[in-house]
Amino acid sequence: MPIVDLVLPKLGESIMEATILKWHKKVGDTIQLDETLLDIATDKVDSEIPSTAEGVIIEILFEVNSVVPIGTVIAKIESNQEVPTKIPTIINPIVEKVVAPEITHLTEIQQEPIPYIPTAADTSKIQHSIDSSDLSSGETKFYSPLVMNIAQNEGVSMQELQTINGTGTQGRVTKKDIITFIANKKNIGNSIQTIENQNTNTANLIDTSNILTKPTSIYDTTEGQFTGSATAKLSNPSEVVIEGFTEIIEMDRMRKLIAKHMVESVQTSPHVTSFVEADVTNMVVWRDKVKQLFEKREGIKLTFTPMFLECIASVLEQYPIVNSSLQGDQIILKKDINIGMATALSTGNLIVPVIKGANQLSIVGISKAVNNLAIAARNNQLKPQDTQGGTFTVTNVGSFGSIMGTPIINQPQVAILALGAIKKRPVVVETPSGDAILVRHMMFLSMSYDHRIVDGAMGSKFLAAVAKAFEAWDPNRQWFQYV
Repeated sequence: MPIVDLVLPKLGESIMEATILKWHKKVGDTIQLDETLLDIATDKVDSEIPSTAEGVIIEILFEVNSVVPIGTVIAKIESNQEVPTKIPTIINPIVEKVVAPEITHLTEIQQEPIPYIPTAADTSKIQHSIDSSDLSSGETKFYSPLVMNIAQNEGVSMQELQTINGTGTQGRVTKKDIITFIANKKNIGNSIQTIENQNTNTANLIDTSNILTKPTSIYDTTEGQFTGSATAKLSNPSEVVIEGFTEIIEMDRMRKLIAKHMVESVQTSPHVTSFVEADVTNMVVWRDKVKQLFEKREGIKLTFTPMFLECIASVLEQYPIVNSSLQGDQIILKKDINIGMATALSTGNLIVPVIKGANQLSIVGISKAVNNLAIAARNNQLKPQDTQGGTFTVTNVGSFGSIMGTPIINQPQVAILALGAIKKRPVVVETPSGDAILVRHMMFLSMSYDHRIVDGAMGSKFLAAVAKAFEAWDPNRQWFQYV
């Protein structure tokens, strides 16, 4: 009978791993096609993973609480079903990328690793070429693009790469392997430098040239995450001295994942935050006028959030660079406008469900999407697809009383907009008869953006356009015309 490899499926664009919460089956159990096999958790949502084949489970490769990379084989099933000779691919119109459809039958097919072939530009960055003697054994080693990128940034030659004993599948060099190699290399270099300094006649002098010219590695050797020289010190702080009356609370799983995601975002994107103030009096007047009719007709309350999202979606169409992602040296412009909406959970944690095609929805459609996703989030009923495909994120810090904030980008997006609280304030307003001081409903907008591809001018223009869209809301807008 053929053996089917069950693989942890891709759960979202920015999700690279998941934690196994519970196995619903054990070795020797029979499982049906699409029957729930296990529960997993990511930094975005908890979800059930169904079986892609039917048969008898012969092996479970990971235990509960294991953190498993996406695409890893997690279990094996002995199945008596036939296997298609060719697996087609389809185009997903939502994410605009080639994806494989759900695979229901597999044989004992072992996919060969794809070798990384350096270009001329890549090889020019490496200090030494491969010595012919290194390949005399006839064995070819494969290196992932990530490993090659780390090697180039840290000055690791191909000769040195060949000496690393890989701990991955078939002896492949993993990210952890090369990071450990770099750390050991630097420790040896520092030890030699210390000995040389002790042997000099200027032992009483401090040489600051090394401090100014030799940067710390941008990789944290403990977790293999990108860090700066300053954050590297903060990533492993010394033990906190506990004094007085204190209480120690263990971080829950989601909070740990959120913390990891936020640190990685700050270390990946150079954040810049711009601020602007908007007069939303017209929005307040219009909502007060139609909210009762809206609730009676649609069965849900009309909040400011759908109104804000409608304006933001229309401005995103004018500034596609803000609705993009960065992959290497390539800017990926997203044609779909899928706005993530940061939602608070009862535990105090945040989750970001996504409103797909926000620019194509009416005010009613956005309101229902916001309401349904918020309810599902609070009841822990979000599905994986509810948090996938976001191209831009909005967080309403004003709902908690804050007048403004400096949000952290939700990777791999390039910008996130924070909405402050609406406050009544006296404001100088230009009128046909001259300037006048009037009481207006004002709010601050703040947007953090990735300065690698969104410059200050572009970020400020976009934010100002959003404020103008808020202010241009028609207080006499006909309600049924926009249903």
